This record gives sequence, C-alpha cells and structure tokens, in this order.
Amino acid sequence: MSTNTAALQVQGVSISFGGLRALNDVNFEIGANEVVGLIGPNGAGKTTLFNALCGLVTPDEGTFYLSGEMRAFPRTDELVDLGIARTLQGVGLFGDLTVLENVMIGAQHLAQTGLISAALGRNTKDEKRIRDRALIALERVYAADLANRRADTLSYPDTKRVAIARALVSEPRILMLDEPAGGLGAQDIEWMNLLIRNLSAQMSVLLVEHHMDVVMEVCSKLYVLNFGEIIASGDAESVRRNPAVIAAYLGTGH
Repeated sequence: MSTNTAALQVQGVSISFGGLRALNDVNFEIGANEVVGLIGPNGAGKTTLFNALCGLVTPDEGTFYLSGEMRAFPRTDELVDLGIARTLQGVGLFGDLTVLENVMIGAQHLAQTGLISAALGRNTKDEKRIRDRALIALERVYAADLANRRADTLSYPDTKRVAIARALVSEPRILMLDEPAGGLGAQDIEWMNLLIRNLSAQMSVLLVEHHMDVVMEVCSKLYVLNFGEIIASGDAESVRRNPAVIAAYLGTGH
C-alpha cells in the first residue's frame, strides 16, 4: 500500500526498447484535482511514460498505485473502469461522422448491446443514455453547437475541443492530455488554459506539452524528464530556475 493518497503514483519505473533505456527509475505522482505537467526536450521519455500510464507500453520495472492502492499497470481496455481517459496528439476524429457521434464513441462502455454499434444508435435505450452523456461532455468544452456538424468540416481548434469532450464523456477521475495546445494560436491557447483550470475542479489532469506558456500558467507541479530520468520537479517557478532544466533545454553553455 502506498503511503499517500495520490490519485495516481508510480515508483521506480524503468523501460527499455532493445538496448535503449527509455526510462530509468522514474518516480511520479498526481494529486487529487491537481494539474501536473510532464515536460522535457524531444526524446526525453515523456511519451513513453505517458504511454506506460495508459497501457500502451508495459514497464520492465516499477510499481503503480491508483488512489493509494497498488495494482498492475493498466491495460488499455481497463482505463475507463479505472477512471482514466486520454486524448491523442493527433485528435483522431472520424471525419465522416458527426461531432456528437464521435463523442458518443467515447461512451461505448455504457452500451449493453455492443460497442460502437450501440454508441451509434442501434439500441434505443443505450442510444439515449449515451447521447445525453455526449451532449453534456460537449457543453463542458463549449462545443454543444457543433453537435450535428461532420467532424471533417471543423476548424483545427474545434477538433481539439471535440477530442477532449470524447475523453470527458467517460467521466474520468484522471484526464491525460497529449499536447492539448499543439497547433493552436494565442487566443485558442488562452481558452485551453481556462478549460484545463475548470476541469481540475472535477478531476486530476496530466498534460504533456511543449508550450511552456501553457504549463507555466495551468500546472501546480511540473516534472522534467531528460534522457529518461526525472531531473527536476516542483512548482513552475522553481523548475524554470533549475540549472539542470536550463542546461537540458538550452545546453550547458547557457
């Protein structure tokens, strides 16, 4: 049993791909209703850690705690039941479906008669329940007016909103956002920051993000990875001033 009640915690995580050590003895945690940023230079191991937390990669070593209880690292098909949801770097919407249908697919675990078939309305009882949840999720990202639009007609910022709504429809306790501000302009980044802060009132949020203005604005805690190891952690200002972080991003000459 873990000694604290963090929403999610990992200890001693190590992962190798062939002869390459992608992560080495990583310790990491997210508190309840906390916004945590995972940052670092390209190739630092951020995506590998992110994928380990949501079942796409199985660590060679390490322990995993959820709400203080030690358990096996999750499989992808367990995430919804564990209260974990994630978005993808590429938003991954189905262009020939409506926005509402795309979000309904995120609630397929509610269906009693099968996965996507029920989510797309082949069972009346399931369809109404899933549709209601999907509309609520769209309202949370201020995109309810897009519900009947085909996904391939949306602007890129709007596809980001819909992708987050699809993750929210499962009502997660932990929301994992993979570069939510990627490709957004200044006005949309400001909106994204506000959304993340609002969501943290109901859930913990983990984001991998290259936009430093985003992580500095919304995160209560940052972890910095470099060459597969955590080189710094703490609040945004202390991390910003950390010599190891400056060296990792800018080179030791700075």
